[in-house]
Amino acid sequence: MAATALERMERRKAWAFALPALLWTGFFFIVPFAYMAAISFWTRQGREIVATWTLDNYIAFFGKAHFFKGLVVSLEITATVTVISILLAYPLAWIIAERVPKKWQRFALIMAILPFWTSYVVRSYSWLLVLSKGGVVNQALLWLGVIAEPLELSANRTGTVIGFVHFFVMLLTLTIYANLIQLSPNYRRAAADLGANAFQTFWFVVLPLTLPGIMVGAFLTFVLCIGDYITPQILGGNNELVLPQVIMLQLGRRADFPMAAALSLVLMVVVTLAYIACARWLKMERT
Repeated sequence: MAATALERMERRKAWAFALPALLWTGFFFIVPFAYMAAISFWTRQGREIVATWTLDNYIAFFGKAHFFKGLVVSLEITATVTVISILLAYPLAWIIAERVPKKWQRFALIMAILPFWTSYVVRSYSWLLVLSKGGVVNQALLWLGVIAEPLELSANRTGTVIGFVHFFVMLLTLTIYANLIQLSPNYRRAAADLGANAFQTFWFVVLPLTLPGIMVGAFLTFVLCIGDYITPQILGGNNELVLPQVIMLQLGRRADFPMAAALSLVLMVVVTLAYIACARWLKMERT
């Protein structure tokens, strides 16, 4: 009996500690999300939002090409950025973890996260100056005689991808590095004793063991990239609109809050599906 009473008291204490966080989450996330979900089934008639429950907004998403194309463009850019970032980040993380001396690794990591210290907007505008027709890249290529005319590196998908990759390579480097430093050298020794060469050791031993770090970084890249509005707006121009830009147009130009809410829920569904697909790898520890 005494043990049961003590357990009940401990449970009450646990709920008491958790209650503020639960109330905060409910008030600032669940309630606004439920309200947005409800609005997505309403309609806009003239300047008024009419609370009539309908699927018209979701039907319009699949029926109107510019809405669905926004999602397709977002997925294409996100997939491109994620793949390129992984291919660049893994060698960088491996060099820091395996080739940089222990006493210098912290300094190397600080240098890797320097982009996070700069304002996101400032960083995007900086890339706009670098990639423009009169920017550093084009001027250097012209001076070297590599090109005869300036390249179109901004106000298109290329500029958007470059801006995203610059940021997300460093994010992926940190998550992959965190996995690499946990690997025991005994894994490599065991593979070598079994006759595996360096490539086989990496492909069959190191890479599978560091896959959680890759997937954590890839998922974070996916979520942040597909929901980003600033970088495509600054570096991508308005030639190809991603879904966040389409949502902002519904809010800023048309004041169509039900349509914007529906598009936002579609975006959240895509992110949820990505999480479900990656859930088995979204953990840094190994059992």
